[in-house]
Amino acid sequence: MAATVATTCPYCGVGCGVLARGEGARVAAVSGDPAHPANRGRLCVKGKSLAETTELAGRLLAPRVPGREVSWEEALDAVAQGFGRALAEHGPDSVAFYLSGQLLTEDYYAANKLAKGFLGTANVDTNSRLCMASATVAHQRAFGEDLVPGCYEDLELADLVVIVGSNTAWNHPVVYQRLAAARAARPEMRIVVVDPRRTATCELADLHLQIRAGTDAFLFAGLFRHLVESDAWDRRFVAEHTTGFEAALAALAGLDLARLHERLGVPAEALDTFFSWFAARERTVTLYSQGINQSGSGADRASLIINCHLLTGRIGRPGATPFSITGQPNAMGGREVGGLATQLAAHMDFAPENVDRVGRFWGAARVAERPGLKAVELFEAVRAGKIRALWILATNPAVSLPEADRVREALAACPLVVVSDCVADTDTARLAHILLPAAAWGEKNGTVTNSERTISRCRGAVPPPGEARPDWWMLAQVARRLGHGRAFDWRHPAEIFREHAALSAFENGGERVFNLEGLADLDRAAYDALAPVQWPVTRATPQGTRRLFADGRFPTPDGRARFHPVAPTGPCQRLDHRFPWVLNTGRLRDQWHTMTRTGRAPRLLRHRDRPELSIHPEDAARQGLREGDLVRLESATGSALLPVRLDGGVRPGELFAPMHWSGPTAPTARVNALVAAVTDPFSGQPESKFVPVRLRREPAAWWVLVASREPLPEPQLDFWVRGPLVGGFRLLGAALAPAAVPAEAWLEALAEGVAEDSPLVYRHPAAGHYRLAIRRAGRLALVAFAAPKPGELPESAALESLLALPEVDWRVLSGRVGTDPGRLVCTCFEVGERAIRAAVAGGCRTPEALGEQLRCGTNCGSCLPELRALLAAASPNP
Repeated sequence: MAATVATTCPYCGVGCGVLARGEGARVAAVSGDPAHPANRGRLCVKGKSLAETTELAGRLLAPRVPGREVSWEEALDAVAQGFGRALAEHGPDSVAFYLSGQLLTEDYYAANKLAKGFLGTANVDTNSRLCMASATVAHQRAFGEDLVPGCYEDLELADLVVIVGSNTAWNHPVVYQRLAAARAARPEMRIVVVDPRRTATCELADLHLQIRAGTDAFLFAGLFRHLVESDAWDRRFVAEHTTGFEAALAALAGLDLARLHERLGVPAEALDTFFSWFAARERTVTLYSQGINQSGSGADRASLIINCHLLTGRIGRPGATPFSITGQPNAMGGREVGGLATQLAAHMDFAPENVDRVGRFWGAARVAERPGLKAVELFEAVRAGKIRALWILATNPAVSLPEADRVREALAACPLVVVSDCVADTDTARLAHILLPAAAWGEKNGTVTNSERTISRCRGAVPPPGEARPDWWMLAQVARRLGHGRAFDWRHPAEIFREHAALSAFENGGERVFNLEGLADLDRAAYDALAPVQWPVTRATPQGTRRLFADGRFPTPDGRARFHPVAPTGPCQRLDHRFPWVLNTGRLRDQWHTMTRTGRAPRLLRHRDRPELSIHPEDAARQGLREGDLVRLESATGSALLPVRLDGGVRPGELFAPMHWSGPTAPTARVNALVAAVTDPFSGQPESKFVPVRLRREPAAWWVLVASREPLPEPQLDFWVRGPLVGGFRLLGAALAPAAVPAEAWLEALAEGVAEDSPLVYRHPAAGHYRLAIRRAGRLALVAFAAPKPGELPESAALESLLALPEVDWRVLSGRVGTDPGRLVCTCFEVGERAIRAAVAGGCRTPEALGEQLRCGTNCGSCLPELRALLAAASPNP
């Protein structure tokens, strides 16, 4: 019998509510939860596709030690023995845990308690270090605690929304659609986007400040000075509720406001407009994300944003707040429990009184007394042989960390690498000594906290398959084997949550804002029924708290917010004659992290099915590059090979590449191998948005496109990318010139061992075109096309229609049999570019008309910018 549960999306930090329907062993369908305050029933295409990612193919279903399936008893014994041996021989600092914003709060709490409370090490860090650590430092500087003051409603109430360092339309699409709806209801609202790229988010903007990469600090430093010099600041708020104003202003004395626009690379008139809009609008929200945080000075950049809000008193009020929007579903929950090496637990640091307090609460005698190693430092310590046992949970650092090749070397040299994951084959799993099968989304039970401090329940719609188990259970089992059973005697995640909530309230007389006192006594039934609630949740505020600091008081010793003095600086790295280009890295619309989940859903690959390097058309022309050409990118730390995408939205001299592809999917496109391990000195967050690189064209001898019903092995090609199709698998690849093997010979080798019937073969040697189709039991088993240029291959979108053919004849070698929708534009409703162009030709002149006819753009709205671009291209008016 089908059962539907209310749960939470496992992707970005918006924290959308999801209704998941389980049937047997799989999640059969999902929809948005209209009762959830974050999304009110909306889902983006990634959330809408969740059921397509829950198939068991590729799942890790049993423990492996090393490489062979074993019982849980044997696997857990091996983990405990390995960690015990490292502790005994090398001490507590020889072990480490690397966690993930994909974990539930209960998982995070268990890992943090085990490491810091009972193993005596603070070497517990998380991939959230790569996305939100700079914001955390800025919050602690200004407010005395890591606190996000506002809520999503503030975006709808604001008169000015400044979006900086965030392609919200693609990375937080439901928040973007809430903002778009608010703008439609209140046309007087103004939206400013600050981004070196013209992204989909800019479609909503009244003003796009396309600043030079790495100059954000100068923009907000200039804004601060302008507000002071034009007397557009709140003198009373500054005097009564803050400290440090004079030092913050003095730090900006050397800034040349008259020439600031030249440094930023924007017109003076545009900069003046931004400054005047900010000065004039009391209700202002500044929404910021990775473009600010992922910098060698990210904490200072975030501090400058907060300084501007403190200067104007725009904090703690409806429609007025700085707002750091998190990148992962539980980055906030991890920060709550202390899942960063620089925090102890429950928003407490390593001050002696906090170490004593947490030790007494946990009943732990060897609580870590000082911060541990941050993510980049931690893996350097692994490489240096200082970390002897490492447990990685729910993340793929061999792809996502900077200098990813060095991370691979570090893991290969570590005596013990334990990996808990739901996926069997990742770059990191390939380097593990022990693999532990983890429960995945749709199976897990616990909580997460989103960007606006809302705690939401994650509920399992189906049982974990095979031998998969929750991460907290694995941690507790190892803790028991290490002699700490009484402290980890949990039977249900509700018990862990109660303990977590109780610790937040323990000896907390209001000194710490983070407080879940009102949830500390939940029984299992109340926990199971817990509705979304924003912390703090105390006995005095059982319904939660929408906004913080409404009374002007802050959790600092004197109750005042603190300006942090910042002398603005540019990127830590510099361009030179060896590396004259700036590479910016980030996400695509329909993908997530290293694609271990989204890469399983065919439709999520139809919008962009390959990694590409975006370059301005003028730069491409000067370099002799055309769309689809292969380019070798090199930095001081690594290299990548990927195709060119012409993009007028990037600034000349700057480049963009997505960070999703990995060893199993496109090994030459692991762009984090290019990113240097240059980090913010305070937050430890890497500088991923400013990577000095050089590039050169790599001529391809031939290209190949393959569709197969069976999984395709890793090919012997210089460039390749593979992924799923409905009913099969796809491979796109290229051999660089001069090719060691001719295209025809490569296809013949591919066909060996596959064919039952005689293959259909087409040869045009003069044009360099070769095609073959292999039948098995009368159905198409494999079809492959080879050509000198990628543009001479069939559209990838046609491959699924070929595999679906009931009969196979020579027409299949044309690559045009069946319906080819063209490039997918609207993934939610699977509307391709050809259908949209036909509708425009038939009279549709607006996105609304296209939505009414084709439904495109009517769900998450992420495709609306592309719909407008197609409409504009078809318009007879310039």
